[in-house]
Amino acid sequence: MTENRSDYYQKLRNKNVPQGPANITPAYIAKASGATMTDLEGKEYIDFAGGIGVNNVGHAHPKVVAAIKDQADKFIHTCFHVGMYESYVDLAAKLNELVPGDFPKMTMFANAGAEAVENAVKIARYATKRPAVIAMENGFHGRTLLTMSLTSKVKPYKFGFGPFAPEVYRIPYAYCYRCPFGLKYPNCGVACADYLEDFFISNVAAESTAAIIAEPIQGEGGFVTPPPEYFPKLAAICKKYGIALIIDEVQSGAGRTGKFLAIEHWNVEPDIVTMAKSLGGGMPLSAITGRKEFMEAPHIGGLGGTYSGNPISCAAALAVLEILFEDKLLERSRELGEILQKRFSDLQSKFEIIGEVRGKGPMLGMELVKDRETKEPATELTKKLTQICFDKGLILLSCGNFGNVIRTLMPFVITDAQLDKGLSILEESLHELTK
Repeated sequence: MTENRSDYYQKLRNKNVPQGPANITPAYIAKASGATMTDLEGKEYIDFAGGIGVNNVGHAHPKVVAAIKDQADKFIHTCFHVGMYESYVDLAAKLNELVPGDFPKMTMFANAGAEAVENAVKIARYATKRPAVIAMENGFHGRTLLTMSLTSKVKPYKFGFGPFAPEVYRIPYAYCYRCPFGLKYPNCGVACADYLEDFFISNVAAESTAAIIAEPIQGEGGFVTPPPEYFPKLAAICKKYGIALIIDEVQSGAGRTGKFLAIEHWNVEPDIVTMAKSLGGGMPLSAITGRKEFMEAPHIGGLGGTYSGNPISCAAALAVLEILFEDKLLERSRELGEILQKRFSDLQSKFEIIGEVRGKGPMLGMELVKDRETKEPATELTKKLTQICFDKGLILLSCGNFGNVIRTLMPFVITDAQLDKGLSILEESLHELTK
């Protein structure tokens, strides 16, 4: 029997590419469009992964493709530091308008989410003249030295890669389903936010803290979604001590929760916001938007990079914003969220393995447990579930510290028929898993 192309490339991959860059599925993709991907053998998959949150507007959206081609015909690279271009400045102006905050804002660009976080911390440290940064348990901010230090989960992200960057501290996040204080919401009074006051006494002084960084909905950490009181209280504490509040919207932004940025659900105005993933429509791009006084603090030449804000990536991002707002994909995002919330709630009523459904808009997660009382994580069963779904033609990702949370990151352009088919596959797979 003739060897198929996927098997051939897997052997070639094993010979030439190290094991470190892990592969979630064995699929080799030949084509992707909208909310589907087709492998080298012609098998089509419904995509609930979205390139790990990159394809909110869909694979190869015609407007994004046209913007990329148009810019590539003009020029591909000059380096913004050498020869400036319109798309960089136009995109910065648009993001300054979109990011919440009734104050002047400025924006700079980088290549990836980790770079955005690195720059946000650099800016906060420079502006406050303080060294310390406080991050959250379960948080994920990247794989570079500083962002890996900020990231909570040890394996696979940090194991064996130390020593880590200094002056990084960690506090519990508002993970109500697994309250770190042993309390039960709503009676806890959001103790995890109030804990900061004690933390300043026993771990790092507020006067030494440049920034607190948090994801509004934790991505890799398990789609952990805090209660309504959490971020307003956290923001108030930051304001009290002159600490910059950095909100990491790399996975939750660009409409993923039904609003352009997830932090809008809490009516909080961050000092600095980081964005990436779906902002570029598939092109490598990240943004750092913040208060003008913060962003202007670093000296000339203190920030930047050769490829930062590449003209093709900026053109793609401008197309993404047009699609989200003018083509009403934000409305579609909210519609998807309503459908998913209902379907996931129905699944929770049918399957004891689903301990909690959480999230906002179409950024929803299901935490799978062996027992609802003990909340013992169903890690191996979650892994098996994603494999069953894959075999049936649905690409689905897990996340969380225990790898027991199913998450949805499907493109907003997914059709009702594709969505229903994907959810039906998920339900069939849960039946097969739990029978």
